[in-house]
Amino acid sequence: MNTVSLSGSLRENVGKKDAKLQRKLGKVPCVIYGGSEQKHFTLDQKDFKSIVFTPEIIIAKITLGDKTYESILQDIQYHPVSDEVLHADFLELNPEKPVTIALPIELKGTAPGVVKGGKLRLKMRKLRVKGLIHTMPEHVVIDISKLDVGRTIKVRDIKNTDLTFLEPGNLVIVSIAAARGVTADVEEEQIEAEGTEGGEESAE
Repeated sequence: MNTVSLSGSLRENVGKKDAKLQRKLGKVPCVIYGGSEQKHFTLDQKDFKSIVFTPEIIIAKITLGDKTYESILQDIQYHPVSDEVLHADFLELNPEKPVTIALPIELKGTAPGVVKGGKLRLKMRKLRVKGLIHTMPEHVVIDISKLDVGRTIKVRDIKNTDLTFLEPGNLVIVSIAAARGVTADVEEEQIEAEGTEGGEESAE
């Protein structure tokens, strides 16, 4: 996973009044938790460009005083009008504790259904998973090389021993929808296939 190093400033005062003052100074109130104790600090507004505006999972190495914390962004709040970051929560990483992350989906291969004229529909861009950070992949790779028209790949179809998928098993991730003229061709192929199978059975 990609890593970004950030330098934060510990907050001496914690409260709404101080948070408002920090925002006026271009700072974002933050908290890091999951370790032995919570740390309240601020980051520059510009620091979030490297960890928010990317589909990748970013490990943030945040230096506070003489200590550096490895963490991932868990929650973020935006201003409803300006879209500036108002507050951010970071989870301190522990190599022995599983973490929950929304991993981006990466499709692999060429779907036969697309070759036949079907339309590929990716219904989800990310999947929530749980696992150890050192075995966490950068993407959930889904092989679509056998995906035909009218077929789908659901969460329960994905196999990865290092991850626990937190989405419902029957949730559709990707499908091939039939375009005009494709449905009839597919039905004819199915009829021919069934006829061939039937002929083989009769011969026996």
